[in-house]
Amino acid sequence: MIASAASARPVPRDGTEADVPAIQAIYAHHVRHGLASFEEIEPSADELAQRRRAIVEKGLPYLAIDVDGKLAGYAYAGPFRPRSAYRFSVEDSIYVAPGLDGRGLGRQLLASLIERSTAWGARQMVAVIGDSANAASIGLHARLGFRMVGSFRSIGFKLGRWVDSVMMQRELGDGDTSRPPEGR
Repeated sequence: MIASAASARPVPRDGTEADVPAIQAIYAHHVRHGLASFEEIEPSADELAQRRRAIVEKGLPYLAIDVDGKLAGYAYAGPFRPRSAYRFSVEDSIYVAPGLDGRGLGRQLLASLIERSTAWGARQMVAVIGDSANAASIGLHARLGFRMVGSFRSIGFKLGRWVDSVMMQRELGDGDTSRPPEGR
C-alpha cells in the first residue's frame, strides 16, 4: 500500500525568506520560555532574516521542516567561532515548534544538517546545549554521533535561575584524519 501525502514523513528542505515570520514565532517561544537559547529578548523577524542571510551567504545549510503545510521547525549550521582557524567547524542550532517535540523532527533536521555540513566541507560540528537537564537535546545529539566534551556550570542566568551549557562534538567526513581542502 502506498502512503498518502498526509501520512508521509516530513522531509527537511531549504529554509527561505518566506519562512522567517514562522521562524520568528518558533524562536520567540524558545527565547521567552526555554533555556535552549540564552537570548532573553526575542529578536525581530528582520533581525532573524539578516541572521539567516548571513548563514546562507556562506553556503551553510539553513533548513526548515513542515507538518501539515505549516513550518514545524528549523535548523542551521553556523560558524563555530569567527577566527579563521575555526573555518572548518560549525555549530548546529535546532528549534521545533511548541507541541511538536517528540515526533522526530529534530532528528531529521540534525541528520540533514550533518549531511549538508559535511558536503560543504566542515570537519567538526559542535552543539552548545543550554541546560544540562535538557535530556532530549543531549540524547538526540548522542544518538547522531556527538560525544560529550564538557560543560560550563552555571554560565548563564535565565528565567530566574543559573543555567549550564553542555558542549558536544561530532566529526564530519574525514574529521581530523586528513588535511582540509585548500582555498577556504
